Amino acid sequence: MKITLAQIATTNDLHVNIRKTRQWIREAAGTDLLLFPEAQLTPFFPQYRAADVKDAIGLSRDELSVDMDSREIQEIFESIRDAGIWCSPNFYVKGKDGNYDTSFLVSDKGEVVGKSMMVYVANAPQFYEADYYTPSKEGFRVFDTPFGRIGIVICYDRHFPESVRSCAQQGAELVLIPTVNTRSEPLDIFEAEVVAEAYQNNVFIAMCNKVGLEGEMDFAGQSFVVDCDGHILYRADDREGLHTVEVDLSKVRESRMRRPYLLVMEKYDKKHERP
Repeated sequence: MKITLAQIATTNDLHVNIRKTRQWIREAAGTDLLLFPEAQLTPFFPQYRAADVKDAIGLSRDELSVDMDSREIQEIFESIRDAGIWCSPNFYVKGKDGNYDTSFLVSDKGEVVGKSMMVYVANAPQFYEADYYTPSKEGFRVFDTPFGRIGIVICYDRHFPESVRSCAQQGAELVLIPTVNTRSEPLDIFEAEVVAEAYQNNVFIAMCNKVGLEGEMDFAGQSFVVDCDGHILYRADDREGLHTVEVDLSKVRESRMRRPYLLVMEKYDKKHERP
């Protein structure tokens, strides 16, 4: 299976970002799955309080969110269909009961197979996500594909061990992580964290990051893919571009037979389940 990481830089112009998204989908034709980072259609607006965002980037909170029925979003799905690839884009989506940081899994027919929304919403300097995002009530999701079962864990959620564990317990063989990591953050620790999660849960993990300077945040790129035994298969540089990695998800079964951590957890859960 070929996974392509779309290490993208975005601007304050949503239409420019949408055009770039569609262009990169076309250029990725021939891959199996294209993964975009978090906030691919917008600058990373949660670095600003909602009351300040209009002055900072010229767009209000409402203007930053997208309607899934809009022509622009449907055109992105049409581009995925025309390219004949699977794709996981990330949008800030308007909902009936709030707005959600949402990643989709879209088939090579341009059809939405499933979606995952951020579960744990950060509230810290430069990550004022609680001003914008409504926490998901659905938890961590896993979806069937021709390549295997795929889970999605969005950015901040990966810091919580139950995120990848939950996906693995639902049978995920690959977990996708769209993220926004900056050069000022401890990238070596972030990488070690993901490597440990891949090893402990016998899953492949692909993490895709943004690049470029937005306000006071300098996104680092360095997207990477880890196999089910915790080996880094590929690490990108800090430049904008498409990065393709080949993975063999059939190794997951052998890894789980050799290191049955999930089996141990299943036995523990059954022993301690409530009557």
